Amino acid sequence: MASEWQETTLGDLIDIKHGFAFKGHFIHDEPDGDVLLTPGNFAIGGGFKGDKCKYYDGLVPEEFVLQEGDFLVTMTDLSKQSDTLGFPAFVPVAIDGRRYLHNQRIGKISLKNIASTDARFIHYVMCSAKYRHEVLASATGTTVKHTSPNRIKRFRFHIPELAEQRAIAHILGTLDDKIELNRQMNQTLEEMARALFKSWFVDFDPVRAKATLKQRDATPSQGGSDWSVERARAYLDRMDSNIAALFPDSFVDSELGPIPEGWEVGAVGKIAGQRRCGVHPQHIDPSTPYIALEHMPRRCIALSEWDTADGLASSKFRFEERDILFGKLRPYFHKIGVAPLRGVCSTDIVVISPVSDAWFGFVLGHASSSEFVDYTDATSTGTKMPRTKWADMSRYQIPLPSQELAEGFNKSIQPAIDRIVSSIHESRTLATLRDTLLPKLMSGEIRIEDIAPLEAVSLLAR
Repeated sequence: MASEWQETTLGDLIDIKHGFAFKGHFIHDEPDGDVLLTPGNFAIGGGFKGDKCKYYDGLVPEEFVLQEGDFLVTMTDLSKQSDTLGFPAFVPVAIDGRRYLHNQRIGKISLKNIASTDARFIHYVMCSAKYRHEVLASATGTTVKHTSPNRIKRFRFHIPELAEQRAIAHILGTLDDKIELNRQMNQTLEEMARALFKSWFVDFDPVRAKATLKQRDATPSQGGSDWSVERARAYLDRMDSNIAALFPDSFVDSELGPIPEGWEVGAVGKIAGQRRCGVHPQHIDPSTPYIALEHMPRRCIALSEWDTADGLASSKFRFEERDILFGKLRPYFHKIGVAPLRGVCSTDIVVISPVSDAWFGFVLGHASSSEFVDYTDATSTGTKMPRTKWADMSRYQIPLPSQELAEGFNKSIQPAIDRIVSSIHESRTLATLRDTLLPKLMSGEIRIEDIAPLEAVSLLAR
Protein backbone atom coordinates (compact mmCIF):
# COMPACT_ATOMS: atom_id res chain seq x y z
CA MET A 1 0.00 0.00 0.00
CA ALA A 2 1.35 3.42 -0.93
CA SER A 3 2.44 5.28 2.20
CA GLU A 4 0.54 8.45 1.27
CA TRP A 5 -2.84 6.68 1.09
CA GLN A 6 -5.00 7.40 4.14
CA GLU A 7 -7.01 4.86 6.10
CA THR A 8 -10.71 5.70 6.27
CA THR A 9 -14.19 4.18 6.31
CA LEU A 10 -17.04 4.55 3.85
CA GLY A 11 -18.96 6.21 6.68
CA ASP A 12 -16.37 9.00 6.76
CA LEU A 13 -17.07 9.72 3.10
CA ILE A 14 -20.70 8.92 2.30
CA ASP A 15 -24.27 8.91 3.58
CA ILE A 16 -26.89 6.35 2.48
CA LYS A 17 -30.60 7.03 2.33
CA HIS A 18 -33.28 4.32 2.13
CA GLY A 19 -35.90 4.43 -0.61
CA PHE A 20 -39.69 4.56 -0.50
CA ALA A 21 -42.07 1.63 0.21
CA PHE A 22 -44.04 1.68 -3.06
CA LYS A 23 -47.48 0.03 -2.97
CA GLY A 24 -47.54 -3.41 -4.54
CA HIS A 25 -50.82 -3.10 -6.44
CA PHE A 26 -49.33 -0.28 -8.56
CA ILE A 27 -46.27 -2.38 -9.54
CA HIS A 28 -46.30 -4.22 -12.90
CA ASP A 29 -43.99 -6.32 -15.06
CA GLU A 30 -45.22 -4.69 -18.27
CA PRO A 31 -44.07 -1.17 -19.22
CA ASP A 32 -46.85 0.95 -17.75
CA GLY A 33 -45.65 3.93 -15.75
CA ASP A 34 -42.23 4.84 -14.34
CA VAL A 35 -39.34 2.40 -13.88
CA LEU A 36 -39.14 1.15 -10.29
CA LEU A 37 -35.52 0.16 -9.78
CA THR A 38 -34.92 -3.07 -7.87
CA PRO A 39 -31.83 -5.17 -7.03
CA GLY A 40 -32.59 -7.10 -10.23
CA ASN A 41 -31.46 -4.03 -12.19
CA PHE A 42 -27.95 -4.28 -10.74
CA ALA A 43 -25.28 -6.32 -12.51
CA ILE A 44 -23.18 -8.88 -10.68
CA GLY A 45 -19.93 -7.03 -10.05
CA GLY A 46 -21.60 -3.62 -10.03
CA GLY A 47 -23.26 -1.40 -12.60
CA PHE A 48 -26.73 -1.06 -14.05
CA LYS A 49 -28.57 -3.47 -16.34
CA GLY A 50 -31.75 -2.61 -18.18
CA ASP A 51 -33.67 -5.89 -18.04
CA LYS A 52 -35.91 -7.27 -15.28
CA CYS A 53 -37.54 -3.87 -14.88
CA LYS A 54 -40.59 -3.27 -12.74
CA TYR A 55 -43.02 -0.43 -13.47
CA TYR A 56 -45.05 1.76 -11.14
CA ASP A 57 -48.14 3.77 -12.14
CA GLY A 58 -49.15 5.23 -8.74
CA LEU A 59 -48.36 8.59 -7.16
CA VAL A 60 -44.68 9.15 -6.36
CA PRO A 61 -43.17 11.53 -3.75
CA GLU A 62 -40.76 13.80 -5.62
CA GLU A 63 -37.89 13.08 -3.24
CA PHE A 64 -37.90 9.47 -4.46
CA VAL A 65 -37.65 10.31 -8.15
CA LEU A 66 -34.07 9.63 -9.21
CA GLN A 67 -31.93 11.72 -11.54
CA GLU A 68 -29.40 10.61 -14.12
CA GLY A 69 -26.08 9.93 -12.37
CA ASP A 70 -27.51 9.34 -8.90
CA PHE A 71 -25.36 6.86 -6.96
CA LEU A 72 -27.15 3.74 -5.66
CA VAL A 73 -26.41 0.55 -3.72
CA THR A 74 -28.48 -2.63 -3.27
CA MET A 75 -29.71 -3.22 0.29
CA THR A 76 -31.69 -6.44 -0.26
CA ASP A 77 -31.22 -9.46 -2.52
CA LEU A 78 -33.93 -12.08 -3.02
CA SER A 79 -31.67 -14.66 -4.67
CA LYS A 80 -30.24 -17.48 -2.59
CA GLN A 81 -26.72 -16.56 -3.68
CA SER A 82 -27.11 -12.86 -2.77
CA ASP A 83 -25.53 -12.11 -6.14
CA THR A 84 -26.05 -8.34 -6.15
CA LEU A 85 -26.24 -7.46 -2.43
CA GLY A 86 -24.20 -4.35 -1.68
CA PHE A 87 -23.17 -3.66 -5.26
CA PRO A 88 -23.30 -0.08 -6.59
CA ALA A 89 -24.61 1.49 -9.81
CA PHE A 90 -25.25 4.92 -11.27
CA VAL A 91 -28.71 5.81 -12.58
CA PRO A 92 -28.57 5.74 -16.39
CA VAL A 93 -30.13 8.05 -18.95
CA ALA A 94 -33.92 7.74 -18.88
CA ILE A 95 -35.51 5.71 -21.70
CA ASP A 96 -38.63 6.96 -23.48
CA GLY A 97 -38.99 9.77 -20.96
CA ARG A 98 -39.72 7.38 -18.08
CA ARG A 99 -38.54 8.37 -14.63
CA TYR A 100 -36.49 6.07 -12.41
CA LEU A 101 -37.84 5.56 -8.89
CA HIS A 102 -35.98 4.89 -5.64
CA ASN A 103 -37.51 2.03 -3.66
CA GLN A 104 -36.76 0.74 -0.19
CA ARG A 105 -34.58 -2.17 -1.34
CA ILE A 106 -32.00 0.31 -2.68
CA GLY A 107 -29.90 2.93 -0.91
CA LYS A 108 -29.06 6.31 -2.42
CA ILE A 109 -25.48 7.41 -1.78
CA SER A 110 -24.35 11.00 -1.31
CA LEU A 111 -20.77 12.18 -0.85
CA LYS A 112 -20.01 14.17 2.28
CA ASN A 113 -17.17 16.12 0.64
CA ILE A 114 -17.11 16.29 -3.15
CA ALA A 115 -13.92 18.39 -3.00
CA SER A 116 -11.87 15.42 -1.77
CA THR A 117 -13.83 12.34 -2.91
CA ASP A 118 -14.54 11.01 -6.38
CA ALA A 119 -17.88 9.19 -6.68
CA ARG A 120 -16.69 6.78 -9.35
CA PHE A 121 -13.68 5.81 -7.23
CA ILE A 122 -16.04 5.01 -4.35
CA HIS A 123 -18.11 2.98 -6.84
CA TYR A 124 -15.06 0.81 -7.55
CA VAL A 125 -14.23 0.52 -3.85
CA MET A 126 -17.72 -0.99 -3.52
CA CYS A 127 -16.98 -3.41 -6.35
CA SER A 128 -13.85 -4.76 -4.64
CA ALA A 129 -13.64 -8.31 -3.29
CA LYS A 130 -12.74 -7.16 0.24
CA TYR A 131 -15.79 -4.89 0.47
CA ARG A 132 -17.95 -7.62 -1.02
CA HIS A 133 -16.75 -10.16 1.54
CA GLU A 134 -17.55 -7.88 4.46
CA VAL A 135 -21.03 -7.00 3.15
CA LEU A 136 -21.96 -10.66 2.75
CA ALA A 137 -20.40 -11.66 6.08
CA SER A 138 -22.50 -9.07 7.95
CA ALA A 139 -25.74 -9.65 6.00
CA THR A 140 -28.83 -10.88 7.83
CA GLY A 141 -31.63 -13.18 6.71
CA THR A 142 -31.76 -16.61 5.09
CA THR A 143 -33.76 -16.73 1.84
CA VAL A 144 -33.81 -12.93 1.65
CA LYS A 145 -30.49 -11.28 2.50
CA HIS A 146 -30.28 -7.74 3.88
CA THR A 147 -27.56 -5.23 4.58
CA SER A 148 -27.88 -1.75 6.06
CA PRO A 149 -26.33 1.71 5.67
CA ASN A 150 -24.40 1.28 8.92
CA ARG A 151 -22.95 -2.09 7.88
CA ILE A 152 -21.84 -0.68 4.53
CA LYS A 153 -20.41 2.47 6.13
CA ARG A 154 -18.26 0.41 8.55
CA PHE A 155 -16.10 -0.83 5.66
CA ARG A 156 -12.50 0.28 6.22
CA PHE A 157 -10.01 0.86 3.40
CA HIS A 158 -7.24 3.18 2.20
CA ILE A 159 -7.81 6.10 -0.15
CA PRO A 160 -5.35 8.18 -2.20
CA GLU A 161 -5.52 11.89 -3.00
CA LEU A 162 -8.33 13.11 -5.28
CA ALA A 163 -6.16 13.25 -8.41
CA GLU A 164 -5.17 9.60 -8.09
CA GLN A 165 -8.74 8.60 -7.24
CA ARG A 166 -9.84 10.15 -10.50
CA ALA A 167 -7.01 8.55 -12.47
CA ILE A 168 -7.86 5.08 -11.12
CA ALA A 169 -11.56 5.62 -11.76
CA HIS A 170 -10.73 6.79 -15.29
CA ILE A 171 -8.82 3.60 -16.13
CA LEU A 172 -11.53 1.30 -14.82
CA GLY A 173 -14.29 3.58 -16.08
CA THR A 174 -12.88 3.59 -19.62
CA LEU A 175 -13.36 -0.16 -19.73
CA ASP A 176 -16.86 0.03 -18.25
CA ASP A 177 -17.80 2.85 -20.62
CA LYS A 178 -16.80 0.73 -23.62
CA ILE A 179 -18.80 -2.21 -22.24
CA GLU A 180 -21.83 0.09 -21.87
CA LEU A 181 -21.28 1.51 -25.36
CA ASN A 182 -21.29 -2.03 -26.74
CA ARG A 183 -24.54 -2.74 -24.92
CA GLN A 184 -26.17 0.38 -26.32
CA MET A 185 -24.92 -0.39 -29.82
CA ASN A 186 -26.29 -3.93 -29.60
CA GLN A 187 -29.64 -2.53 -28.51
CA THR A 188 -29.69 -0.19 -31.50
CA LEU A 189 -28.72 -2.96 -33.93
CA GLU A 190 -31.45 -5.20 -32.54
CA GLU A 191 -34.04 -2.44 -32.85
CA MET A 192 -33.03 -1.87 -36.47
CA ALA A 193 -33.31 -5.58 -37.27
CA ARG A 194 -36.72 -5.76 -35.57
CA ALA A 195 -37.92 -2.71 -37.49
CA LEU A 196 -36.88 -4.22 -40.82
CA PHE A 197 -38.54 -7.55 -39.98
CA LYS A 198 -41.77 -5.78 -39.03
CA SER A 199 -41.73 -3.67 -42.18
CA TRP A 200 -41.20 -6.62 -44.51
CA PHE A 201 -43.06 -9.47 -42.86
CA VAL A 202 -45.70 -7.96 -40.59
CA ASP A 203 -46.73 -4.67 -42.21
CA PHE A 204 -45.77 -5.85 -45.74
CA ASP A 205 -44.53 -2.36 -46.59
CA PRO A 206 -42.73 -3.34 -49.83
CA VAL A 207 -45.94 -4.93 -51.13
CA ARG A 208 -48.00 -1.91 -50.15
CA ALA A 209 -45.53 0.41 -51.85
CA LYS A 210 -45.56 -1.62 -55.06
CA ALA A 211 -49.36 -1.93 -54.94
CA THR A 212 -49.67 1.84 -54.60
CA LEU A 213 -47.59 2.44 -57.69
CA LYS A 214 -49.47 -0.26 -59.59
CA GLN A 215 -52.92 0.97 -58.68
CA ARG A 216 -53.24 4.35 -57.02
CA ASP A 217 -56.84 3.83 -56.03
CA ALA A 218 -56.24 0.39 -54.43
CA THR A 219 -58.88 -0.76 -51.98
CA PRO A 220 -57.96 -1.58 -48.38
CA SER A 221 -58.13 -5.31 -49.10
CA GLN A 222 -55.61 -4.86 -51.87
CA GLY A 223 -53.33 -2.71 -49.75
CA GLY A 224 -51.70 0.55 -50.57
CA SER A 225 -54.68 2.84 -49.83
CA ASP A 226 -52.90 4.53 -46.93
CA TRP A 227 -49.74 5.22 -48.98
CA SER A 228 -49.07 8.19 -51.21
CA VAL A 229 -47.23 7.70 -54.48
CA GLU A 230 -44.36 9.82 -53.13
CA ARG A 231 -44.07 7.70 -49.99
CA ALA A 232 -44.17 4.48 -52.02
CA ARG A 233 -41.45 5.64 -54.39
CA ALA A 234 -39.25 6.86 -51.52
CA TYR A 235 -39.62 3.55 -49.69
CA LEU A 236 -38.71 1.43 -52.72
CA ASP A 237 -35.82 3.74 -53.63
CA ARG A 238 -34.25 2.91 -50.25
CA MET A 239 -34.46 -0.84 -50.89
CA ASP A 240 -31.99 -3.02 -52.74
CA SER A 241 -33.58 -3.45 -56.15
CA ASN A 242 -32.90 -7.20 -56.19
CA ILE A 243 -34.67 -7.62 -52.85
CA ALA A 244 -37.56 -5.37 -53.86
CA ALA A 245 -38.10 -7.51 -56.97
CA LEU A 246 -38.81 -10.53 -54.74
CA PHE A 247 -41.93 -8.89 -53.26
CA PRO A 248 -45.27 -9.11 -55.14
CA ASP A 249 -47.38 -6.03 -55.87
CA SER A 250 -50.75 -7.28 -54.57
CA PHE A 251 -52.45 -9.11 -51.70
CA VAL A 252 -54.71 -12.13 -51.43
CA ASP A 253 -57.09 -13.11 -48.65
CA SER A 254 -56.14 -15.86 -46.20
CA GLU A 255 -57.21 -17.17 -42.80
CA LEU A 256 -54.74 -14.69 -41.30
CA GLY A 257 -56.15 -11.79 -43.32
CA PRO A 258 -54.59 -10.22 -46.42
CA ILE A 259 -51.14 -11.61 -47.19
CA PRO A 260 -48.80 -10.97 -50.14
CA GLU A 261 -49.77 -12.80 -53.29
CA GLY A 262 -47.75 -15.97 -53.77
CA TRP A 263 -47.06 -16.42 -50.07
CA GLU A 264 -48.65 -19.22 -48.08
CA VAL A 265 -49.90 -19.64 -44.53
CA GLY A 266 -47.81 -22.20 -42.68
CA ALA A 267 -46.60 -23.22 -39.25
CA VAL A 268 -43.32 -22.21 -37.62
CA GLY A 269 -42.53 -25.93 -37.51
CA LYS A 270 -42.20 -25.91 -41.30
CA ILE A 271 -39.12 -23.68 -41.18
CA ALA A 272 -37.63 -24.55 -37.78
CA GLY A 273 -37.22 -27.47 -35.40
CA GLN A 274 -36.23 -28.13 -31.82
CA ARG A 275 -32.65 -29.20 -31.17
CA ARG A 276 -33.39 -31.63 -28.36
CA CYS A 277 -29.95 -33.03 -27.63
CA GLY A 278 -29.89 -34.03 -23.97
CA VAL A 279 -26.64 -34.68 -22.17
CA HIS A 280 -25.94 -36.12 -18.71
CA PRO A 281 -23.84 -33.91 -16.41
CA GLN A 282 -21.05 -36.50 -16.16
CA HIS A 283 -20.56 -36.18 -19.92
CA ILE A 284 -20.23 -32.37 -19.84
CA ASP A 285 -16.78 -30.83 -19.61
CA PRO A 286 -16.78 -28.53 -16.53
CA SER A 287 -15.49 -25.60 -18.63
CA THR A 288 -18.41 -25.82 -21.08
CA PRO A 289 -20.43 -22.57 -21.24
CA TYR A 290 -23.78 -22.93 -19.46
CA ILE A 291 -26.82 -20.72 -20.01
CA ALA A 292 -29.78 -20.79 -17.61
CA LEU A 293 -32.91 -18.66 -17.53
CA GLU A 294 -31.31 -16.27 -15.05
CA HIS A 295 -28.64 -15.47 -17.64
CA MET A 296 -31.23 -14.42 -20.24
CA PRO A 297 -32.42 -10.79 -20.28
CA ARG A 298 -36.00 -9.89 -21.15
CA ARG A 299 -36.81 -8.57 -24.62
CA CYS A 300 -33.19 -8.70 -25.74
CA ILE A 301 -31.59 -11.18 -28.15
CA ALA A 302 -28.03 -10.38 -27.00
CA LEU A 303 -27.07 -13.12 -24.52
CA SER A 304 -24.02 -11.62 -22.83
CA GLU A 305 -24.02 -13.69 -19.63
CA TRP A 306 -23.26 -17.34 -19.04
CA ASP A 307 -21.59 -19.56 -16.47
CA THR A 308 -19.65 -22.80 -16.78
CA ALA A 309 -20.98 -26.33 -16.41
CA ASP A 310 -18.83 -27.02 -13.36
CA GLY A 311 -21.03 -28.51 -10.62
CA LEU A 312 -24.14 -29.17 -12.71
CA ALA A 313 -26.23 -31.96 -11.16
CA SER A 314 -28.90 -32.63 -13.80
CA SER A 315 -29.15 -33.26 -17.52
CA LYS A 316 -29.03 -30.31 -19.92
CA PHE A 317 -29.56 -29.57 -23.61
CA ARG A 318 -26.70 -28.91 -25.98
CA PHE A 319 -26.89 -25.92 -28.30
CA GLU A 320 -24.79 -24.67 -31.18
CA GLU A 321 -23.59 -21.15 -31.91
CA ARG A 322 -26.38 -19.06 -33.48
CA ASP A 323 -29.13 -21.38 -32.25
CA ILE A 324 -32.17 -19.48 -30.95
CA LEU A 325 -32.80 -20.02 -27.23
CA PHE A 326 -36.36 -19.55 -25.97
CA GLY A 327 -37.21 -19.54 -22.25
CA LYS A 328 -40.21 -21.88 -21.98
CA LEU A 329 -40.81 -21.44 -18.24
CA ARG A 330 -43.17 -18.49 -17.76
CA PRO A 331 -42.81 -17.50 -21.41
CA TYR A 332 -44.40 -14.10 -20.73
CA PHE A 333 -41.02 -13.05 -19.38
CA HIS A 334 -40.01 -12.81 -23.06
CA LYS A 335 -36.56 -14.39 -22.82
CA ILE A 336 -35.31 -15.16 -26.31
CA GLY A 337 -31.78 -14.79 -27.60
CA VAL A 338 -29.14 -15.85 -30.11
CA ALA A 339 -26.52 -18.23 -28.70
CA PRO A 340 -23.15 -16.45 -29.07
CA LEU A 341 -21.20 -19.71 -28.69
CA ARG A 342 -21.61 -23.48 -28.26
CA GLY A 343 -22.61 -24.84 -24.87
CA VAL A 344 -25.33 -26.40 -22.75
CA CYS A 345 -28.48 -24.86 -21.35
CA SER A 346 -31.24 -25.49 -18.85
CA THR A 347 -34.01 -27.84 -19.94
CA ASP A 348 -36.36 -24.91 -19.25
CA ILE A 349 -35.00 -23.46 -22.50
CA VAL A 350 -36.18 -24.57 -25.94
CA VAL A 351 -33.32 -24.73 -28.44
CA ILE A 352 -34.72 -23.65 -31.83
CA SER A 353 -32.81 -24.42 -35.02
CA PRO A 354 -33.97 -23.16 -38.45
CA VAL A 355 -34.23 -25.83 -41.16
CA SER A 356 -31.50 -23.96 -43.06
CA ASP A 357 -29.31 -20.89 -42.62
CA ALA A 358 -31.53 -19.03 -45.09
CA TRP A 359 -34.41 -19.01 -42.60
CA PHE A 360 -32.42 -17.92 -39.53
CA GLY A 361 -33.36 -14.21 -39.54
CA PHE A 362 -37.00 -14.90 -40.37
CA VAL A 363 -37.31 -17.48 -37.58
CA LEU A 364 -35.56 -15.16 -35.12
CA GLY A 365 -37.88 -12.31 -36.06
CA HIS A 366 -40.99 -14.33 -35.30
CA ALA A 367 -39.62 -16.20 -32.26
CA SER A 368 -38.63 -12.92 -30.56
CA SER A 369 -41.84 -11.07 -31.45
CA SER A 370 -44.42 -10.07 -28.85
CA GLU A 371 -47.12 -11.84 -30.89
CA PHE A 372 -45.31 -15.17 -30.72
CA VAL A 373 -44.57 -14.77 -27.00
CA ASP A 374 -48.25 -13.96 -26.36
CA TYR A 375 -49.21 -17.11 -28.29
CA THR A 376 -46.83 -19.31 -26.26
CA ASP A 377 -48.15 -17.78 -23.06
CA ALA A 378 -51.76 -18.47 -24.06
CA THR A 379 -50.99 -22.10 -24.97
CA SER A 380 -48.74 -22.81 -21.96
CA THR A 381 -49.79 -25.23 -19.23
CA GLY A 382 -49.54 -24.88 -15.47
CA THR A 383 -50.71 -22.15 -13.11
CA LYS A 384 -47.92 -20.89 -10.85
CA MET A 385 -45.14 -22.01 -13.20
CA PRO A 386 -46.63 -22.16 -16.72
CA ARG A 387 -44.52 -23.77 -19.42
CA THR A 388 -44.79 -23.83 -23.16
CA LYS A 389 -43.51 -26.68 -25.34
CA TRP A 390 -42.20 -27.01 -28.86
CA ALA A 391 -45.20 -29.10 -29.98
CA ASP A 392 -47.42 -26.04 -29.40
CA MET A 393 -44.85 -23.45 -30.49
CA SER A 394 -44.33 -25.22 -33.81
CA ARG A 395 -48.02 -24.88 -34.69
CA TYR A 396 -47.95 -21.07 -34.69
CA GLN A 397 -49.35 -19.90 -38.03
CA ILE A 398 -47.54 -17.23 -40.03
CA PRO A 399 -47.39 -15.93 -43.63
CA LEU A 400 -44.45 -17.68 -45.30
CA PRO A 401 -42.50 -15.91 -48.06
CA SER A 402 -40.27 -17.63 -50.58
CA GLN A 403 -36.99 -19.06 -49.33
CA GLU A 404 -35.20 -16.63 -51.64
CA LEU A 405 -36.82 -13.68 -49.87
CA ALA A 406 -36.13 -15.16 -46.43
CA GLU A 407 -32.51 -15.55 -47.46
CA GLY A 408 -32.43 -11.94 -48.64
CA PHE A 409 -33.67 -10.78 -45.24
CA ASN A 410 -31.14 -12.98 -43.49
CA LYS A 411 -28.30 -11.44 -45.48
CA SER A 412 -29.63 -7.97 -44.66
CA ILE A 413 -29.51 -8.47 -40.89
CA GLN A 414 -26.54 -10.86 -40.65
CA PRO A 415 -23.96 -8.06 -40.27
CA ALA A 416 -25.96 -6.74 -37.29
CA ILE A 417 -26.15 -10.18 -35.68
CA ASP A 418 -22.42 -10.71 -36.28
CA ARG A 419 -21.63 -7.37 -34.66
CA ILE A 420 -23.86 -8.11 -31.68
CA VAL A 421 -22.09 -11.43 -31.06
CA SER A 422 -18.67 -9.86 -31.56
CA SER A 423 -19.49 -7.08 -29.09
CA ILE A 424 -20.60 -9.62 -26.49
CA HIS A 425 -17.23 -11.38 -26.59
CA GLU A 426 -15.34 -8.09 -26.65
CA SER A 427 -17.22 -6.86 -23.58
CA ARG A 428 -16.48 -10.04 -21.67
CA THR A 429 -12.78 -9.61 -22.45
CA LEU A 430 -12.90 -6.02 -21.26
CA ALA A 431 -14.72 -7.06 -18.09
CA THR A 432 -12.01 -9.64 -17.36
CA LEU A 433 -9.35 -6.96 -17.80
CA ARG A 434 -11.26 -4.60 -15.51
CA ASP A 435 -11.69 -7.28 -12.85
CA THR A 436 -7.98 -8.07 -13.02
CA LEU A 437 -6.93 -4.44 -12.67
CA LEU A 438 -9.49 -3.44 -10.04
CA PRO A 439 -8.01 -5.12 -6.92
CA LYS A 440 -4.46 -4.18 -7.87
CA LEU A 441 -5.32 -0.53 -8.45
CA MET A 442 -7.60 -0.23 -5.43
CA SER A 443 -4.96 -1.69 -3.11
CA GLY A 444 -2.08 0.37 -4.48
CA GLU A 445 -0.29 -2.78 -5.68
CA ILE A 446 -0.25 -1.20 -9.13
CA ARG A 447 0.23 2.56 -9.30
CA ILE A 448 -0.97 4.80 -12.09
CA GLU A 449 2.59 5.34 -13.24
CA ASP A 450 3.01 1.56 -13.56
CA ILE A 451 0.50 1.54 -16.41
CA ALA A 452 2.56 3.05 -19.19
CA PRO A 453 1.09 4.62 -21.06
CA LEU A 454 -2.39 5.16 -19.67
CA GLU A 455 -3.58 5.35 -23.28
CA ALA A 456 -2.81 1.64 -23.67
CA VAL A 457 -5.75 0.79 -21.44
CA SER A 458 -7.95 3.27 -23.27
CA LEU A 459 -6.91 1.67 -26.55
CA LEU A 460 -8.06 -1.73 -25.34
CA ALA A 461 -11.47 -0.26 -24.68
CA ARG A 462 -11.97 1.31 -28.11
